[in-house]
Amino acid sequence: MRFLKSQSLKPRPISALLTKGGSIRCYVSSCRAVLLPRFGGPEVLELRPDVPVPDLKPNEVLVRARAVSVNPLDTRMRSGYGRSVFEPLLPLILGRDVSGEVAAVGASVKSLTVGQEVFGALHPTAVRGTYADYAILSEDELSPKPASITHVEASAIPFAALTAWRALKCTARITEGQRLLVAGGGGAVGFAAIQLAVAAGCHVTTTCGSQSINRLRAAGAEQAVDYTAEDIEGVIKGKFDAVLDTIGVAETERISINLLNRGGHYMTLQGEAAALSDRYGLPIGLPMATAVLLKKRIQYKYSHGIEYSWIYMRADSEGLHEIQRLSEAGKLNIPVEKTFSITQVREAHEAKDRKQILGKVVLELD
Repeated sequence: MRFLKSQSLKPRPISALLTKGGSIRCYVSSCRAVLLPRFGGPEVLELRPDVPVPDLKPNEVLVRARAVSVNPLDTRMRSGYGRSVFEPLLPLILGRDVSGEVAAVGASVKSLTVGQEVFGALHPTAVRGTYADYAILSEDELSPKPASITHVEASAIPFAALTAWRALKCTARITEGQRLLVAGGGGAVGFAAIQLAVAAGCHVTTTCGSQSINRLRAAGAEQAVDYTAEDIEGVIKGKFDAVLDTIGVAETERISINLLNRGGHYMTLQGEAAALSDRYGLPIGLPMATAVLLKKRIQYKYSHGIEYSWIYMRADSEGLHEIQRLSEAGKLNIPVEKTFSITQVREAHEAKDRKQILGKVVLELD
C-alpha cells in the first residue's frame, strides 16, 4: 500500500499487497498524523505529513478517518497520564474514536468490506491512535456506521458508549425495572449510560450541573439533581441497584455507596491503577493498585453488601453493534459542541484544557 506525500498534506489513493501470512503489506506507506513526541501542553502536538502506516494483521482494518473525537483520556495522556506505560513508547498517536470508510482489510476479516462506512474505538492502551488520516483497528473494534448520522456525530459515540456499556451490561448486568444512579450524567460517559439504561427499561436518576438538567431529562432520566444547588442525600429518595460514578471523588463514592441496595454494584471511572503506576512505577504501582482495589471490594462487601468495581473501556463487538442499533434508532447520541480541522488539534486541546468548551469536541479530516 502506498501513500504519497503532497504539499496539501492529504493522502493519495492506496493500493495493497496480500502476503503469504495473510496480512496486508504496506510499502512506502505514510500518511498525515498527529504525533505526541513528549508529554506536556497542547504545544507538544505535532501534525506530520509522513507518519508510517504499519502492515495490517489478518484481523485488522485500515480506516480512512473522516472524524475523530477528543476524549478526556487524550488530553490526560498528552499531559503525562499513563506515563509509566506510554513513555517508553513515545512518540505515539493520540485518539480513540473514529468514523470513516474501510480502506483495506486483513485476510481474516469477514464482516467488513472496502468502501463501507464504519465507526469504532480503540482500547485505552493503544499506541497508534486515531488522530491520523488512516487508522488501524481490529475487526471487533468496528461496526457499520449508523446511516442516519454524520461522521462527526458518529465519531463522538463509541469510546464513551462502550465505557458505559461495560459498566452497565458487563459488570452490573442491569435488567428491566432496576434503578440506576448516574453520578455526573452531563459528561459523555454519563449521558451514554443514561440512554443505555433507559433503552433497557431501567429507572434512572442522575446528578449534574444546572445546564444539563433539561437535556438529561429529555434523554429519559426520571430525576436530574443539580449537585451545585441541591443536597443530593436529601433530594434523592430510595435505594438503587447500581451506581455509575463518573466523578469518582471521595464524597460521591460515599454518597453513592450509601444509596445502594445490598447486592448492588458501585462502579467508578476513576480507578487508581494508572495514577499509582505513574507515581511508583509499574513494578510497585500495579500491585499496589490491585491491593487497593481488593481492599475496597472486601471492605464494602462486608460493610454494605455491595460489589465495588473500577471501570475501563474494552472492545466489545456485541456492545458496539447494539450501540450502532440504538444510535440508528435515535435512542443514543452524544451531542457535539464544536468541530476543528485536524490542523487545529492544538487549538482543540487548548480549548478543552481551559474548559472553554464543556461538550464534545471532534476533529475533522478532509
